[in-house]
Amino acid sequence: MRTIRVCQTDDLADQGKLVVEVGDLQIGVFRLGDEFFAWKNRCPHQGGPVCQGRIYNKVFEKIDAEQKSRGRDYDAGVTHIVCPWHGLEFDIRTGKFAGASDKDIMNLDGYPTQVQDGEVYVLV
Repeated sequence: MRTIRVCQTDDLADQGKLVVEVGDLQIGVFRLGDEFFAWKNRCPHQGGPVCQGRIYNKVFEKIDAEQKSRGRDYDAGVTHIVCPWHGLEFDIRTGKFAGASDKDIMNLDGYPTQVQDGEVYVLV
C-alpha cells in the first residue's frame, strides 16, 4: 500500500472536494468537518465520474398525516455526492448508494485517509 499526499487540510473547505490522479487512478477526496473521505472516481452504475458531481445534504419529502407532500427538507447529518451522469446519490461518509444502502453491489470503492501535521494522505 502506498501513501499519497493529497493536499493540506486548509486547501479543502468543509463539504469541499478534490479529484486527484494517481497513475491511471482518479480519486475524489472529500471533507466533512474535520473528517476526510476518499472514493474511486467511478460510479458503480455505469462508470461515470461520480466524484465530480455535486454535493448535497440528503433530501427527503415532508409527508403530513394525510400522506400529502408538504415539500422537501434536508438532513444536515447526511451528505451525498450525486453522480453527474445519471443522478445516483452516495453517502460521502460511507460510500453507500442512497437508493438501497443495504446492498453492497452499488457502493463506492473507497480508500483510507490519514491526516498528519496538517496534511491529508490517501492510502492506495
